[in-house]
Amino acid sequence: MFGSRKSPGPDQVGSSPSAYPGQGELYAASSRHRRPARSVPRWLKAVTAVVSVLLLGAVAFGGYWAWRLQSNISTSELTAGGERTEGAVNDSTDRLQILVLGSDTRDGSNSQYGSAEDSSGYGQSDVMMLLDISADNKHVNVVSFPRDLLVNVPACTDPKTKQAYPGRQDVMINSAMAQAGIGCAVDTVNKLTGLEVDHVMMADFNAVKELSNAVGGVEVCVSDAVHDPDSGLNLPAGTSQVQGEQALAFLRTRHAFANGGDLGRIQAQQGFLASLSRKLKSEGTLGNPQKTLTIADTITKNLTVDSGLSSVPSLLTIANRLKSIDPANINFITTPTMPAPQDPNRLTLDEPAASNFFSALRNSPDLSQPAPAAPTQAPATPAAPAYDKSLQPISIANGTGVAGRSNAIAGLLSDAGFTNLTKLQAQAQDKTKVYYSAGFEDVAADVAALFGLPAGSVQQVANIQGVQLYAGTDFATGTKPTAPPAAPDSSGGVVAQTGSDQTCQSANPTGY
Repeated sequence: MFGSRKSPGPDQVGSSPSAYPGQGELYAASSRHRRPARSVPRWLKAVTAVVSVLLLGAVAFGGYWAWRLQSNISTSELTAGGERTEGAVNDSTDRLQILVLGSDTRDGSNSQYGSAEDSSGYGQSDVMMLLDISADNKHVNVVSFPRDLLVNVPACTDPKTKQAYPGRQDVMINSAMAQAGIGCAVDTVNKLTGLEVDHVMMADFNAVKELSNAVGGVEVCVSDAVHDPDSGLNLPAGTSQVQGEQALAFLRTRHAFANGGDLGRIQAQQGFLASLSRKLKSEGTLGNPQKTLTIADTITKNLTVDSGLSSVPSLLTIANRLKSIDPANINFITTPTMPAPQDPNRLTLDEPAASNFFSALRNSPDLSQPAPAAPTQAPATPAAPAYDKSLQPISIANGTGVAGRSNAIAGLLSDAGFTNLTKLQAQAQDKTKVYYSAGFEDVAADVAALFGLPAGSVQQVANIQGVQLYAGTDFATGTKPTAPPAAPDSSGGVVAQTGSDQTCQSANPTGY
């Protein structure tokens, strides 16, 4: 019962500070130099926790938005079989050309504007603009192609179905993508201009509505009150803010502006984009992260791009180049056109002005200097036997803007012996021209001489029979055209407006 009180065993010897002489003092000294462990202050723990949560939240937030924006994007092939001779561009540093298309498809969220039958295949391009950015970001050209422009569409192959479509002659440019897709529109523009488009972007009706809402409306101006039941546009005279449905109606209307044609609509579209660029720049919209994300989400949800732009970083590269550009250096240009001789309700390239413009654009994005004019050649007029004037088919296209003016011009032709006449109503154009089909060179030359027209006003075309006198606004009165000289502008006559110009659209005075 006393065995529990044991003497220290071998393992216990020296286990206490007093086991050996002097060791207790050493132990005590060592203990006095030890610092007690410090506890982390509660406030530091709290701050660390908050920072960690914020960092994790930021990473998660950024990851979510990167995923969301990326998943929004739809892609398409850049071409539909067209050959390319240029290598890939550096989107950050090279001159860049992007074809921007506005689709009229009625599929999905656009079904309220009609049925899918209203837009065949891939839909048609209601808007077609070439965005040309200089390498130094000092010059930006936005070149509009009227949807009514008659062009030759090359043979195209649908990259999805692999179905091949033959080339088409003298068809509206907005139909280029209807069969074989976006790439066929790119191939058509490349062939028309001699350029090689680097990227393509296509948006639909919904994009315009949502983007105009995201920026809080876009300021537009009209000379008189506008009411267009077809598009739904209703605006008072003067300045208004448009967004949503009214923004879309402003861009879509075919009847509200100028003479009710496609060129008036293009001017309105350019004015809208100019106003939008000023708003984004002046209000610092792109410097506001929340607004930027909202705009990015809106755009990507309604955007189809080529594979070269199919990532968020690629789109941000383009956005970063554009956001630093002064609106005054954004040139809005309409491709030089004139009413088509074979169909006055359509347009064709105005030569040689169009060729001069495309040549200047290929050489440099700086259009501040006029392009050298190409020499004009008079049509060959070989000696021919006399013909019977009364048998020659001659049509009079009234593009003077004066109702009934073709009757007076017909009287002048009849007095000269040309009595086989047909009268047509046509879109207004500035200058009077004479068009002819093969075999009627001599008749065309005589008609031109009758009205004092220079050789450059006479042109051979297809799809008309005989000779057509297309009377312009310079022939609204009198017996001969008297066009006043046009004052050239600093851009060589091609720049319609810049991003800094505040324009007011002329309402269509004839109603709709």
